[in-house]
Amino acid sequence: MENKDSRFETKVIHAGYQAEEHLGSLVPPLYQTSTFTFANAEQGENRFAGQEEGYIYSRLGNPTVKILEDRMAALENGEAALAFSSGMAAVSAVLMALTKTGDHILCSQGVYGCTFGLLELLKEKYGIGHDFSLMESVETIENAILPNTACIYIETPINPTMKLVDLEMAAKIANDRGIPVVVDNTFCSPYLQTPLTLGCDIVVHSATKYICGHGDVIAGLVIGKKEFIQQVSRTTQKDIGGIISPFDAWLLVRGMKTLPVRMDRHAENARRIFEFLKHHPKIEDVYYPGDPENNDYAIMKKQMKTAGGLISFTIKGTKKTAQTFMNQLQLIKIAVSLGDAETLIQHPATMTHAVVPEEEREKMGIGNTLLRLSVGLEAWEDITEDLEQAFQKV
Repeated sequence: MENKDSRFETKVIHAGYQAEEHLGSLVPPLYQTSTFTFANAEQGENRFAGQEEGYIYSRLGNPTVKILEDRMAALENGEAALAFSSGMAAVSAVLMALTKTGDHILCSQGVYGCTFGLLELLKEKYGIGHDFSLMESVETIENAILPNTACIYIETPINPTMKLVDLEMAAKIANDRGIPVVVDNTFCSPYLQTPLTLGCDIVVHSATKYICGHGDVIAGLVIGKKEFIQQVSRTTQKDIGGIISPFDAWLLVRGMKTLPVRMDRHAENARRIFEFLKHHPKIEDVYYPGDPENNDYAIMKKQMKTAGGLISFTIKGTKKTAQTFMNQLQLIKIAVSLGDAETLIQHPATMTHAVVPEEEREKMGIGNTLLRLSVGLEAWEDITEDLEQAFQKV
């Protein structure tokens, strides 16, 4: 039986599930139901009033979904978790829960394109402002905090530039001011990085990526203190309704069992591919947290288990050169996700970050020759050979 002192590899298989509570089923059952019956009218009244625990309606809670949530809370060292229908549903719920009209959000210098779109929407419709900061030092963070800063939102590694933020440093500054820190931990998964143990308050995931690992689910997760998670559950999740389906939760629980094995292979393959790209004559720059020459290498060693499975690089030439290179790839697929078994490549300026105005993209370091590679689980030699044959054609 799993306990709170179990190691990650054990928790990812056993946490949050007791077979004896589900007729002895080894595999967590799929509760594919929209609603739940009450023994009597009084029980229904008590559950709606919060005076009795139990399930009411799958938008408000579902046993399969709860297994996923409890397991993720254990893996991220949080008190509780909530599952959502997408990563953006999770991000939206958290930012709406933390802010009100007139507030300000301080963000890392670079965020996922749809997160940028959400920030613009919050500014336009609700008067919630935002600013971006490099967060390279105590001074840069302190100088960027405003009297009305309601939260600090950080991606690390940042999508797609792979820059890192020292989470312990950011959390200490924020905690001293009573400002919650939200971390998008999608690129690392809890296997490589646990922001809550570094002093941050809330973790969000696009569970579509490494948590799922198989490219067949869209989902999001939020992990934090029980009080905050309950607040989000009773408000932005319940009333806006971006809930995960029981079947998708079941698929995530299944996919998570291999998370440590997959992440080790992703990371090892990425290290090999980085070594190939680092001095390639057709590459201008490579952005990889595991590069000893990277300015953020010390941060990576401090807060990440390994450098992960993502690499970004700029190819010599123009946007047309980058697109021609992508079109010549055979094994590697052109797609905008990451964390799948398949190696994927995308062009951020025209794909994931196309919504970001060009001037802002340039500030984020997203140029027209930047490509992002999500290294898969194939033989690294085959990935390298595919990259090389495409390089030869540009």
